Amino acid sequence: MFRIACASAATLLLASLAGLMVSLVIGGWPALSTFGFSFLTSSVWNPVTDVYGAAGPISGTLITAFLSLIIALPLALGIALFLVEFCPPMLSRPIAMAVELLAGIPSIVYGMWGLFVFAPWFAQHIQLPLMMHAQDGSWLASLVAGVPNGANIFTASVILAVMILPYMAAVFRELFLTVPPHLREAAYGLGCTPYETVRAVLIPYVRRGMIGVIMLGLGRALGETMAVTFIIGNAHGFPHSLFASGSTLASTIANEFAEATGAMHGSALMALGLVLFCITFAVLGIARMLIGDQRA
Repeated sequence: MFRIACASAATLLLASLAGLMVSLVIGGWPALSTFGFSFLTSSVWNPVTDVYGAAGPISGTLITAFLSLIIALPLALGIALFLVEFCPPMLSRPIAMAVELLAGIPSIVYGMWGLFVFAPWFAQHIQLPLMMHAQDGSWLASLVAGVPNGANIFTASVILAVMILPYMAAVFRELFLTVPPHLREAAYGLGCTPYETVRAVLIPYVRRGMIGVIMLGLGRALGETMAVTFIIGNAHGFPHSLFASGSTLASTIANEFAEATGAMHGSALMALGLVLFCITFAVLGIARMLIGDQRA
């Protein structure tokens, strides 16, 4: 009976996943069949004329997710290594608890903080000075072009990085704590510096787990909705600079699903959900491949 119960639980999970996939395909099929491959390559999103393209939200999703991962990954590694290797035991536990508490804050709180605090500060002290000092026609001018209101691709990426940073740092810390103490002691006994110990002992020992943490952080950044909706600007075109407004797949669905009265509009939003599902599935598949290579 226990074996049957376990098999039933696994079957139910697979059935739920298949049902979700089928629902998204059926709901998004009218838009996919009408626009074809151009649905993935066009950035036109016009509910008035019922013309939809997902290229803008797709590019915004990928750019913000990877930028946030680039910002958060070194910081998360540094925090975890400090707590495990260098922080006094009296301070290590309270700081670790604070990091875990930050990981539990709802995303809408981060979004409101980004909209009312971070975006105005960023626009006044970083975005506007960069735009004023950039020479017309230079690469810097094209990189920082946009409306100086703080709502853009880069600020959304920073907010995402702040969101995934405590989660990744907490899991990295738990990974490093699994390294047997005698391995560290052996490295120090051979004369290794702390940097050499981290590079040659700690990271190789938990390399497989680190790949999983990175991909989980990337997956959360890809699917984040409310915090990004607050701060990204919600423009459907291609973002042509770091400070241009944009949109993501999740933010577009959140903004327009309640107002999608037309059949084609609703189908286009369902198709966006299908694209996001496929992107997330691809990320998890790549993670499994990388972990399999490490095992080999």
